[in-house]
Order: sequence, then C-alpha cells, then structure tokens
Amino acid sequence: MSYGIVVLKQDGQPLVYFGYWNTHLGLYAAGGSFIKTHAAELKGYVLSKGTIRFPADEPIPVRLVTKIVKARIAEVEKAG
Repeated sequence: MSYGIVVLKQDGQPLVYFGYWNTHLGLYAAGGSFIKTHAAELKGYVLSKGTIRFPADEPIPVRLVTKIVKARIAEVEKAG
C-alpha cells in the first residue's frame, strides 16, 4: 500500500498504483508516453496525465494492464 492504494513494485521501485472507487478502477503512473503511444487502445477510457480509469461495471482489460505494467518495467530498468 502506498498513498492509501495498492502499488506494484519491482526491486523496490513503484511500477503502477491501483485504486478502486465507486465508479472506476484507477490505474496510476501508467506514464504519459504510454498513454500517448497507445491512444487508440485506450480510446473509450477516461484518461489524464499517467492515469487510466476503467469502468467499475466492466471487466478489467487484463491484456492492456499487462502491457502497461511491462512498459513500466522497461522504463524502470532503463532508468537503472
């Protein structure tokens, strides 16, 4: 837990945060570059700087979330 929400870490480095709210599941720290690069895949979701909101009444898009986490792993590894 960090900031009162769930955080996924690798080697102590935060990758993404998940928060469940009444109307959505928020995925935070996705990265603005990921959002910009994958705009077509993210169409239909509410977006802001590094945040993606998945509707609470729909299944979580597991493949998309996996892709986001893998992209964050690559960013963290590149940064060293």
